[in-house]
Amino acid sequence: MEITSLVVILVIAFALFFDFTNGFHDTANAMATPIATGAMKPKVAVGVAAILNLIGAFLSTEVARTISGGIIREGDEGVLITPALIFAGLLGAIVWNMLTWLLGLPSSSSHALFGGLIGAALVGVGIHSVDFSVMLSKVILPALVAPVTAGVIAFITTRMAYALTRRYDKKADGRSGFRFGQIFTSSLVALSHGTNDAQKTMGIITLTLIAVGSQDIGTGPQFWVILVCALAIALGTYIGGWRIIKTLGTGLTEVKPAQGFAAEASTAATILASSHLGFALSTTQVASGSVIGSGLGRRGSKVRWGTAGRIAVGWLMTLPSAAIVGAAAAFLAGIGPLGLLIDTIVGVAVILGIYLWSRRDKVDHSNAVADVAASGGAVKITKPRRKKKKAKS
Repeated sequence: MEITSLVVILVIAFALFFDFTNGFHDTANAMATPIATGAMKPKVAVGVAAILNLIGAFLSTEVARTISGGIIREGDEGVLITPALIFAGLLGAIVWNMLTWLLGLPSSSSHALFGGLIGAALVGVGIHSVDFSVMLSKVILPALVAPVTAGVIAFITTRMAYALTRRYDKKADGRSGFRFGQIFTSSLVALSHGTNDAQKTMGIITLTLIAVGSQDIGTGPQFWVILVCALAIALGTYIGGWRIIKTLGTGLTEVKPAQGFAAEASTAATILASSHLGFALSTTQVASGSVIGSGLGRRGSKVRWGTAGRIAVGWLMTLPSAAIVGAAAAFLAGIGPLGLLIDTIVGVAVILGIYLWSRRDKVDHSNAVADVAASGGAVKITKPRRKKKKAKS
């Protein structure tokens, strides 16, 4: 088997592993709030999210087309990126995803992927290999606008929810019915996540096939590509990124059912609209913006701006950090087969090292949920105890 075929197989394998990490990295976007409010049991929540991610992956391919024929120039009108450089970009994305998962940081898998690819392309080909106009219109601007838009929608929806149910203000747990609504809205977020994030790996594999001449320029992903990517992200979602669920479930604000309903509805609407337009946005940023907006929309609710600031710093670091790793991997890949071998060995060693380190402080549904449920404790409004009358002497 020639070296090109081996590299293509390597790219597909690492692309599917990135898709898997994307799944468990972003489970919290849909399921942290319904778990926090008690709307869904943890294992049921991740199971539902996995199934809907799988279905959502088949509903749209616009984002895949943006990646396979937009950000990195290729073909007669530009530079033909090589599978080796795509592999280097994937390494940058995977290493950042694994590191932020270890830290429980809800960073953007999308920006990690774009950063890795851009870093690899800049080192391997040059600055002219990146279409910065597409980068600006399809990635940067949505990254700035989408979280704010989702936050504003969530703020308005939360205000409306509390205004329409004002008669329950002094009643114990009067708005618990929103928990049932959360089952629908969180499921819609999971479905919309499949329509957006699963497409990114499809785009990477399609770009690789175009690069080696196995697929025509300008065509969308083949059915087998859609299928394997859908399965990979669904499996990752079912594993459940409990470290990040723990962060989103307790870190930004105390979530009550009406807030959770508003946040999830806003997140789903924003992601679905962006998928239709081919915007490869970060579902993590949208979900976080929605949670903050819903927190601002409820009177008496406090947003923990320190936590929000740390998450924002993580967002800012994602693209350049992944780009640095991707660039380093591309430099080694430029040596030839030996460089690719070194990339593979080092990449696998880093991934295994991060995983083994995570076992020292294991977080899963059994212990993450305890902390997440603490934020959901705000939902359980108990009736005030009646004071006992003092007996007359």
